[in-house]
Amino acid sequence: MTNHRGINLNTHLTAGLKRYEAEHDWLTTVRLPPYTPDLNPVEAAWSLVRRAMANTAFDTPDDLDRTLRRELRTIQLQPRLIDSCLTATGLTIN
Repeated sequence: MTNHRGINLNTHLTAGLKRYEAEHDWLTTVRLPPYTPDLNPVEAAWSLVRRAMANTAFDTPDDLDRTLRRELRTIQLQPRLIDSCLTATGLTIN
């Protein structure tokens, strides 16, 4: 877990959480480096949004808001895009 400055916050390493993990064999914990955009499917989704909005000048904040919402809705309505964002990470959901 990191804060907004990218400093590693070790709250996920607390004794209580480690104990919880040890007591629940169904739980698998994967420790990721503090900043891993290649392992974050959200980064891929934002990349799709940025690509769709590239080189666009917005007249007003409302225009930006409408365009952003439209692009996010486009992704939401196309499950294959969401799947590709996860696939790009190489991670799987079991």
